[in-house]
Amino acid sequence: MTDTAPPVSLPTALVTGATRGIGRAIAIDLGRTHHVFVGGRSAEAVEALVAELPHASPFVGDLGAGDAPALPDRLDVLVHNAGVEEGTTVADTERAVWERVFATNLFAVAELTRRALPALRAARGIVVPINSGSGFHSGPGGGVYAASKFALRAFADALREEERANGVRVSSVHPGRTDSDMQRALTEKLGEEYDTAYYLAPEDVAAAVRTVVDLPERGTVESLAIRPTKRR
Repeated sequence: MTDTAPPVSLPTALVTGATRGIGRAIAIDLGRTHHVFVGGRSAEAVEALVAELPHASPFVGDLGAGDAPALPDRLDVLVHNAGVEEGTTVADTERAVWERVFATNLFAVAELTRRALPALRAARGIVVPINSGSGFHSGPGGGVYAASKFALRAFADALREEERANGVRVSSVHPGRTDSDMQRALTEKLGEEYDTAYYLAPEDVAAAVRTVVDLPERGTVESLAIRPTKRR
């Protein structure tokens, strides 16, 4: 169902990139306890998920292109899940690709966070950037994506210390390989076999987000890495 405004009794959560994969799983899980603002570029896809959740509202826009949809007055949880990936070498990557990846994976995160901070401070809320294993390690063909995720980790670390006195927590979640459309496309591009037994499910990442969100205010999970148990 679609609510015009969140019920006063419910905390609120904004999840970007919420219409598929990890973001969708996070939105559905948080929807059990929160009014969820469903973020996405496609109004049709956003409204479809809004209709599935008990309390939800649309948050439509292309944040990487500079769109700035109106934010809710109250915001308890901000999950930065929207992201893009490029599997290409440094030698083959032109400036426009670097700019496109950083626009979504870092610049949009920074700008949305800046705009949301007054509401997050008032609620003593939490910011959850969905990072990656690539936020710790880089390798051939992954430099562009990893660079954006290293930068996202640095951003989150700085934000955490800047907002600690304001009661805003910042918890970076670093999933390993997760079964998703983006992961399937990357695996196909690399010419590797795709076997879901070696991947996390989006619901696993949602459970990790639930863990950091539900922790009492006196504690902060600063960084949480989750990896598939089974490895090749």
